[in-house]
Amino acid sequence: MPVLRWIRRNLVVIAGLLTLAYMILPNIVVMVFSFNKPKGRFNYSWQQFSLEAWKDPCGVADVCGSLSLSLQIAFWATLGATALGTMIAFALVRYRFRARGAINSLIFLPMAMPEVVMAASLLTLFLNMGAQLGFWTVLIAHIMFCLSFVVTAVKARVMSMDPRLEEAARDLYAGPVQTFVRVTLPIAAPGIAAGALLAFALSFDDFIITNFNAGSTVTFPMFVWGSAQRGTPVQINVIGTAMFVIAVLMVLVGQLIASRRKSNARN
Repeated sequence: MPVLRWIRRNLVVIAGLLTLAYMILPNIVVMVFSFNKPKGRFNYSWQQFSLEAWKDPCGVADVCGSLSLSLQIAFWATLGATALGTMIAFALVRYRFRARGAINSLIFLPMAMPEVVMAASLLTLFLNMGAQLGFWTVLIAHIMFCLSFVVTAVKARVMSMDPRLEEAARDLYAGPVQTFVRVTLPIAAPGIAAGALLAFALSFDDFIITNFNAGSTVTFPMFVWGSAQRGTPVQINVIGTAMFVIAVLMVLVGQLIASRRKSNARN
């Protein structure tokens, strides 16, 4: 039958679209309920269309404060993890030294280790050091667990780089710094950007490690978890929808810039 033949030819595309729809469905639900006006404390059933939460996203106490704190931690954790991860990735790919293989293996431990184990280990470390739990302990913990993801992303990019490009720059009398800034860094930039974006998303979204090491500090994921115990304000859906839309727009802009660069390179 023609329908069965068409399904067989497009089976991979159909499976991909169904998987994408399955992944996006929770975001759509969050988006729809950001326009809801619940009668009770919990925003779990549709009652009435309203724009009140969008007009006042900070209408609930501490919601914007916790969001601002999460953004700050994610920003600084991304800077720290990206800087350290980029240097580690270049060192592992470009240089030969003792314990290089062991370090390569240890880099993957935070990615493979259960998050609750890492959270408890970091808490034990901070308590033994006598550190006061709060902003700085959360920031240090986030840098540590984001580091492996940045190293993996940058390392994959550095391994695919052609060393002859840097040799050509040196043949043209470019110094080490000039070669790195004008040749090496632009080529490695996509991997560094991917690692930075991944680190930001992981840091902003983290709950388990943050909950163990935050003390009295309340980030946005912790605020959402606490709100779920006593009532879920619509503003949480509003902020989640805004973050989702911003992320999608960033991806679309990145794709547009990449396609324009490819078309310019062909011309």
